[in-house]
Order: sequence, then C-alpha cells, then structure tokens
Amino acid sequence: QVQLVESGGGLVQAGGSLRLSCAASGRTFSGRGMGWFRQAPGKEREFVAAVSWSGDTTFYADSVKGRFTISRDNAKYTVYLQMNSLKPDDTAVYYCALRGSSSGSYYSGTVYAYWGQGTQVTVSS
Repeated sequence: QVQLVESGGGLVQAGGSLRLSCAASGRTFSGRGMGWFRQAPGKEREFVAAVSWSGDTTFYADSVKGRFTISRDNAKYTVYLQMNSLKPDDTAVYYCALRGSSSGSYYSGTVYAYWGQGTQVTVSS
C-alpha cells in the first residue's frame, strides 16, 4: 500500500511563492507518474501539473503554466510543486496523486490510484 503525504502549504500574499512536497511510502512509487490536483471551495477538483517517472516529461494546466514547476526526486520518493507568482485564484486544497497504470491521460484524475490527504494553500490579495 502506498501512502502520500503532502506538506508545504500555507498562507501567502499574492505574488509570493510556496513549495509543496509530497512524500511517498511504499515500493509502488517506482516507475509511475505523479500529479498535483487542487480543489477550491464549491468547485470541482482540477488538474494542476504532472510529471513522468523519469522526470523528463511534464504537463501543466494552462492556468499555471509559466508560474508552477513540478519536479521529482526518485531517490527520496518525493515530488515537488514550486509555485511562483501566486494569485488569489490559486487558493485551494492541493492534492498529490500517484498513477495507477501506465496508460491514460496525465490530465485525468481517473488514472491516479493513490491520493494524499491534501494541503491548504491560501493566497491573500
């Protein structure tokens, strides 16, 4: 069984930065892509970013492209989300997720089998 634990959330002013981390336990981490999703109050969960197992391929939602950077350190079983130029619209609970299979779009939440508990990010104006 895999456990994913997010950290790094908090309160930041607009224009500021935060770095989220997601630490995975369990050998299932190996060979799988990972993603970040977010859910704001009253809204559906949405895709933010994803990275392949090798780290060579990344995917971003248009709303965060150029501001957020996803990366991973496989030796540490950890994936990161560097968030710069934060906006109030980025306020949400952020979840990391581990893919359950090698097929399917990275943008779809349905291909992820394991999810963290979430970390709150609040951006004040």
